[in-house]
Amino acid sequence: MSTSTSSSLSLPVLDLSRLACGDEEAAAFRDDLRRATHEVGFFYLTGHGVPQELIDRMISVGRKFFELPEADKLALNMVDSPHFRGYTRIGGELTQGAVDWREQIDIATEREPVTDPDAEDFWVLQGPNQWPAALPELRELATEWIERLNDVSLTLLHAWAEALGAPADVFDPAFAERPAPHIKIARYPGKEDAGQGVGAHKDLGVLTLLYVEEGKGGLQVERDGQWIDAPPVSGAFVVNIGELLEIATNGYLKATMHRVVSPAPGQDRISVPYFYGPALDATIPTIDLPPELAAEARGVTRDPSNPLHPVFGKNWLKSRLRAHQDVGWAHHPELMEAQGFTRDA
Repeated sequence: MSTSTSSSLSLPVLDLSRLACGDEEAAAFRDDLRRATHEVGFFYLTGHGVPQELIDRMISVGRKFFELPEADKLALNMVDSPHFRGYTRIGGELTQGAVDWREQIDIATEREPVTDPDAEDFWVLQGPNQWPAALPELRELATEWIERLNDVSLTLLHAWAEALGAPADVFDPAFAERPAPHIKIARYPGKEDAGQGVGAHKDLGVLTLLYVEEGKGGLQVERDGQWIDAPPVSGAFVVNIGELLEIATNGYLKATMHRVVSPAPGQDRISVPYFYGPALDATIPTIDLPPELAAEARGVTRDPSNPLHPVFGKNWLKSRLRAHQDVGWAHHPELMEAQGFTRDA
């Protein structure tokens, strides 16, 4: 894949409020949604109804978190969590084996750990979060953020289903019990070179809603062999499909490679990706596409280094073990060995 970039191409902009503007406009929105995610896999979402006040508060509290003393952040070190929750220091995460240059806190739905020794391996992902004692407002804010974006995601998922010729609720059973949404609050510090903030990858779940601090670029999307800059649009989320929707549509919707380039020295960037996930043990249904769409389905990506699983928990665990190998070795060495990792990797 070429590493050249292009600023002449841009992502589509879709207004979610069109769904409430009558049958004809709603149908036009669904058609635009289908086309954007078949052709590009990424788009900007406006008209989503998430209050700007909540967005501003998330960016502000996120920045406050990263301004905490190092000891306060390391008190939440992810390596202490068998459930892959908590703080990751700069350089503590890997993408395709290379070091990512960001710090972050991972937060997911809070539930009791699964203690059944016969449970599927992916149930290690369920458990409590780690919260900063010095920033108690983060817990309430993160909970509200997840609830708001759950609603937006469900609306999008219903629109996708109808756009693909399926009933609007075709995906609902996968989310009916114990859905597993997940957010990161991430900070990318500046570097002397335009290095790897996060390396090229595809998202593992159903869909991602990303909010980036205004005025802060760095996100790039792969399209036709080029890296396209995707700077933030005021008040908009960047949306992309994940591997599970690729599986559900036999590749008619294609999960798209993307990456983040580090900011320039003296700058940084706050971003908040939200990953819409069904129950860990849910199998994403396969949609019986209309013939005209099925003819354009490209098949599910076959990559021996990144096998795609229709069971969400298997896909998520694969990603967690690969990205946070220190956590894997600390708590789940048998899973690391089963995945073919070695301690000196």
